[in-house]
Amino acid sequence: MRFLPVNLDAIIVELHDLNETLALFDSLNASPIPGVEEIIPAARTLLIRFRPNVVSTAKLAKEINGRNLNTLDRTTGKLVEIPVYYNGDDLVEVAEILGITTQEVIKRHTESEYTVAFTGFAPGFAYLVADSDRLHVPRRMTPRALIPAGSVGLAGEFSGIYPQASPGGWQIIGITPERMWDLSRSPSSLLQPGFRVRFRDQGKGATITKPVPPVAPIENILSSQVDKHASLEILTTGIQTLFQDLGRSGQASLGISAAGALDKTALRSANRIVGNPSDNACLEIVQGGLSFISHGNVIIAVTGADCPITVQTTSGRKFRVGGYQPIDLSDGDKVTLGTPKAGVRSYLAVRGGFAQQPILSSLSYDTLAHIGPSPIAIGDTLDILTLTQGSVVSMDESSAFNMPTSDDIVTLDIVLGPRTDWFTAEALSLLQNQLWQVTPQSNRVGIRLYGDTPLSRINHKELPSEGTTTGAIQVPASGQPVLFLADHPLTGGYPVIGSVASYHLDLAGQIPVNARIRFNPITEFHEIKESDCRS
Repeated sequence: MRFLPVNLDAIIVELHDLNETLALFDSLNASPIPGVEEIIPAARTLLIRFRPNVVSTAKLAKEINGRNLNTLDRTTGKLVEIPVYYNGDDLVEVAEILGITTQEVIKRHTESEYTVAFTGFAPGFAYLVADSDRLHVPRRMTPRALIPAGSVGLAGEFSGIYPQASPGGWQIIGITPERMWDLSRSPSSLLQPGFRVRFRDQGKGATITKPVPPVAPIENILSSQVDKHASLEILTTGIQTLFQDLGRSGQASLGISAAGALDKTALRSANRIVGNPSDNACLEIVQGGLSFISHGNVIIAVTGADCPITVQTTSGRKFRVGGYQPIDLSDGDKVTLGTPKAGVRSYLAVRGGFAQQPILSSLSYDTLAHIGPSPIAIGDTLDILTLTQGSVVSMDESSAFNMPTSDDIVTLDIVLGPRTDWFTAEALSLLQNQLWQVTPQSNRVGIRLYGDTPLSRINHKELPSEGTTTGAIQVPASGQPVLFLADHPLTGGYPVIGSVASYHLDLAGQIPVNARIRFNPITEFHEIKESDCRS
């Protein structure tokens, strides 16, 4: 085994092959290590997130090193047939890579029997291993920004099906109308670890039925919980307004990202100001532009990005109010959030909380997996829960850092690893000395960066898919990094050169387009040994 650093609270365990990986995964689930919070299995690695105040990296390495890897005994799962229209954008290129015809690619794909080794990347995404190695192809040099739901792809030793439209670097050979992930179905994922899969060629000329978007189960909130006299009527939403809380933790092994607020400190502050529990859901507003009318008496707070807040009364009087303070609204007051002077994301809390039903234990909307309450739309009425008892209101809240502007150079501390040794010494120097510009393609999935000189690699091998964390700096073949944010894919096949230290993740979530980032390594890269840290 090799133990590689990921962040201050995460490591990767690298093993010899998939069987060893699954054996260790089963062992850690059967006999958990205190302090381990989450395990993400992949092709030859386990990403382990832990609480440093409970277990050190040395103790973790020692405990894992002693596990028996010869006990894998998984029962054979049921057979699932997947119809495929083999018309993918990369079918011809895959045939050229393998030196065969496109018909032979289809023949090999449909004749093989696949097994679901593990799930990850996104909810419903299953990594399928074939009973032969005749379709090994590398990922694309540069990942696509958007791959349609139902796309069937190849990458390394795996085949897989994209459950949702999402970015990705797999070679797309076809599409299926089957829904891989559906919240109205139990279980939601069509494919489970251990299931067998066969692909069936639907032939040419048939009508392609696009996968139907998954439908979330509708559960009514008890009417007694809703304040009948308090709500927000949405007039405008700006670029994007979403419900966000602290996210869905502990479900990564199912391919479900935590999502959650990109500036968790600001979210907690907004809740404390209005007397809510600090983990309540807020509205996360990108670049201002939200406006609404208050129905009933409502107390709100706005934190995060430094945006102007205007209140207009029913008599037409307008006045400005500040962030990080309670704002008492009367019936009919109109509130407008302008464009931030600094920062990107504002957080709006209402006293009592929003009357929304959690989906998979959270109100956070995951923009990659499309899980959670729908994005806020014009005309929505957001009901507010009745406050059942008095709560302490914080009067001493402020931003945890100076909000960055598009003209700023923002320094982010990073932890090197787990694949720093895949890059040249020049690339490592460029990573920390070159300025990286935030491009307009950035979103909640990740910040796409541009540097004058791309990062070059020593190791040009195909990296088997492995777990990633929020803050990971993944480097595709183009050499232009992507800094993963909360809605990132849980596994990826491009090497991660380092990760933004956990205490700088809120700051990263507030960096606007065109700002420049300087990465500051706080560690030297080396494998984790039992002797490296105090037990």
